[in-house]
Amino acid sequence: MSTRKKSKSKKTAAAKAEVKAAVVKTKAPTSTAEAGAKKAKPKKADGERKPKRVSALDAAAKVLAKAEKPMRANELIAAMAEQGLWKSPGGKTPHATLYAAMMRESRDKGTASRFSKVDRGLFAFNKAGA
Repeated sequence: MSTRKKSKSKKTAAAKAEVKAAVVKTKAPTSTAEAGAKKAKPKKADGERKPKRVSALDAAAKVLAKAEKPMRANELIAAMAEQGLWKSPGGKTPHATLYAAMMRESRDKGTASRFSKVDRGLFAFNKAGA
């Protein structure tokens, strides 16, 4: 085995400094005016705004209020789509999501909830909560 030490020469350090200087020179200087010159999105006029999407819970409350009878989550999803109130964005189990959201609202808000659980899987519109 050799005990020879590797030493860095001054030549390599100088070469690195030259390369760094060359890179800095080739970069285009950016000013604040150039940085702010990015394409700005045109603002929409007040009349061009999209209507706010109705949530599944709001749509379910409307359907239950009209129906005046207890319904299951599957029935609510079908009725919401039929009435054009809400459409699933492509989920596999929108009925399970709606069921969980109704359970969560009834648990968190108590008697102030828009939904009341009548039986297993059946929800009715709570007039006192609306």
